Amino acid sequence: MKTPLSKYFLAIIPPEPIVSEVYKIKAHIRDKYDSKAALRSPPHITLHMPFLWKEKKEQLLLDKLVHASKNFKTFEITLNNFEAFGPRVIYIVVGQDENLMLLQAGLEDFAKKELNLFNATRYALPYYPHMTVAFRDLKKEVFPLAWDEFKNKRYEATFEVSSIHLLKHDGKSWQLLKEFQLSKE
Repeated sequence: MKTPLSKYFLAIIPPEPIVSEVYKIKAHIRDKYDSKAALRSPPHITLHMPFLWKEKKEQLLLDKLVHASKNFKTFEITLNNFEAFGPRVIYIVVGQDENLMLLQAGLEDFAKKELNLFNATRYALPYYPHMTVAFRDLKKEVFPLAWDEFKNKRYEATFEVSSIHLLKHDGKSWQLLKEFQLSKE
């Protein structure tokens, strides 16, 4: 009998009021353009793509992440307007920040060395931080209408990244499992 596997991923979840603001944008896209897939996870910036982990070893994963998070310092992120990966994805632009890139690369390295996780698609594409508001189920024929609405829309926010988050899939959507504090120094 095989041990059950669960899906997890690592992300940065912004604080309020940003979470509520981005949720409203996702809900608007659902209501106007019939694209609801982005609502299956909280607003976030992905740090490590979804991976499978044995549920019975979940505590080990949590313990290792507590230790790993202490190796990274808090920093600030800026969100600035919208962009797209046509023909389906619309996202909020995340300002390029050296600390964010170091955090992501460090967590990727940690996942390989400490968790024995290898994310093959990560090697094909460079890391491009963004906060998705519409994707997979935004129909190609509707994308131009949605993009026309958002391409000149302004959105700006800045927040301190003081933690990383582990999300777990419950079979329908992604739920926050645990928050891990970054170092203040």
